[in-house]
Amino acid sequence: MRVHALIDSLTWGGAELLLADLAEGAAGNGLELSVGYLFAERDAEARLRDAGLSPRWVGTTRLADPRSLALVRRHIAEVRPDILHTHLQYSDLLGGVAARMLGIPAVTTLHVMDPRGTVRERARGRLAAVARRTCHRRVIAVSEYIRGSYLATSVDRPEHVVTVHNGISAQAAPGLGADLRSELGLSPEEPLVAVVGVLRPGKGHDLAVAAIEQVRAEMPELRLMIAGEGPARADVKRLAARLGGAAVLAGHRNNVMAVLDAADVLLHPTRADAFPTVLLQALAAGVPIVASGVGGIPEIVEDGHTGLLVPPPLTASAFAHRLKRLFGDPDLSRSLAERGRKRFENEFTATRWAGRLRAVYERARA
Repeated sequence: MRVHALIDSLTWGGAELLLADLAEGAAGNGLELSVGYLFAERDAEARLRDAGLSPRWVGTTRLADPRSLALVRRHIAEVRPDILHTHLQYSDLLGGVAARMLGIPAVTTLHVMDPRGTVRERARGRLAAVARRTCHRRVIAVSEYIRGSYLATSVDRPEHVVTVHNGISAQAAPGLGADLRSELGLSPEEPLVAVVGVLRPGKGHDLAVAAIEQVRAEMPELRLMIAGEGPARADVKRLAARLGGAAVLAGHRNNVMAVLDAADVLLHPTRADAFPTVLLQALAAGVPIVASGVGGIPEIVEDGHTGLLVPPPLTASAFAHRLKRLFGDPDLSRSLAERGRKRFENEFTATRWAGRLRAVYERARA
């Protein structure tokens, strides 16, 4: 089955990078994957090429350009896939309409909820919702949380929206963590908590810093590594300065598995998240997790079984308490990591994910 993934751009985002994982699981499920992108940003293109894909730029510049729909329609007509799978708003709108014009079945994945900010963003969100409802055979939500939130807006009907959990192709990277620690000036003996993700408001970096401050009162040797880049870098740097030399900003890292191999615990104190890939990576790496019990996170991490969750209201003290539990009980830390690794293998590999998607594609073509 030939599947063409159409996405807004190839920036460093979760949806964009997941296409490389999908490519690695596709072949084993009889899927031939190709990728097109609307706008010229292509930071993540090398990752896709490493996965055997050759992404094609459609040539669009902005939604309001009257040529945009014609460009997308021509692109899809040239590829002529069995299924068009769109990702993100602009692709949902332009790709969905073009696929309907061409008689090609389309599905879309909801990675996050549409923004509810400016008037323009809300209008674009409404247009994308109309396109999903009328032009796509199925709407795929990455978590039950996203599915429920989307249906609560009354923009679609329940039987049209299905949940398919993502998967990834990541593998543990033993040994690479030692090299990263050396690069960052961290000794092999120092206990290390890692926070991995885009530096932007809502990711809970303030909670992470405050929690580490509390734990360091009893474990002064504890260090915090913050990996990622984003618009809130200056704010995060100011927060981390409260920890002095105990905090390291590692910047963007192409190899997240090396970051996780360096860490003793992954801390994910986000205030909202649909289905964070870094938690799947931590399960694959066999790294114990402390995370917020919000959004789609409880669909990945089973509290007390494959990680420790902090239910709302989120407080630094609650995160600190769970970190102390892990560092104070090596057997608990080890058992959580082992069970997490098994859950990853049973549910969240790229091959299992591609198999779930193939079942949706088959129904969409029927």
